[in-house]
Amino acid sequence: MTIDRVDIDPDTFMPILAIRAGDVPQRVLVVGDPARAEHASSRLEDRRLLARSREYVSFTGRHRGEEIGIVSHGVGSAGATVCFEELCRSGVRRLIRAGTAGGMQPRVRAGGLVIVRGAARDDGATARLVPPGFPALADTDVVLALRAAAALAGRDVHEGVVLTSDLFYPHSVLGSDLPMWQRSGVVAVEMECAALFVTAALHGAAAGAILAIDGNPLDQHDDDMSGYDPRKPIVAQTVEQMITIALDAVAQPIWKGGAADADVHGTQA
Repeated sequence: MTIDRVDIDPDTFMPILAIRAGDVPQRVLVVGDPARAEHASSRLEDRRLLARSREYVSFTGRHRGEEIGIVSHGVGSAGATVCFEELCRSGVRRLIRAGTAGGMQPRVRAGGLVIVRGAARDDGATARLVPPGFPALADTDVVLALRAAAALAGRDVHEGVVLTSDLFYPHSVLGSDLPMWQRSGVVAVEMECAALFVTAALHGAAAGAILAIDGNPLDQHDDDMSGYDPRKPIVAQTVEQMITIALDAVAQPIWKGGAADADVHGTQA
């Protein structure tokens, strides 16, 4: 069966993203950095800038013959949730986050890639959306699409649960809880995946994420993040590969239960 069709007025205006619902494709790649959104959009055919509003920059274009959007969501779950909510209200059916993260296991180091299966909800936004026991899970079909795209690109990847945290720089009063999360088996730490997965689930949309690892604070004995440096050449190279994989995955047909999804604006995907 298809995903339930959502009737969206194409003239509905999304006030924070500053875009019309009808201008947003069903498939959207979301990234934190507006500069990364602009860079990734340079790979699209027929690229068009929709809007620049605060940290949110929105583009559309075509990749592998499919219309997709690329939108930046900024840093942290609160602001990112605003972006994800307005995209879902615009009728987006597939969202893939391509971002950076810190490795949490010794084998997950700078230059690695992680396909996210789920996220531990250590953020503030999702606690205001759903009960504590509600899981933040990636869509299975999106995970499979990312696996296939990574294999096509010839990239080995890690997979697993990540920690979504609102805290970047810990202080001495409470210290860092990263060692506890490492013992629990999370593979990486980042700041937005839980918000993406929960928001998408509330709208019946499919979401997933692939993350480029820019360091490993525990492996580097850098609990206070004072040695953080995301600008290493190996990280830049991995980000490029991540964008390739994410674009290929987000452009794949939208499937649910074996049938292509119906376009929310009235045509077939």
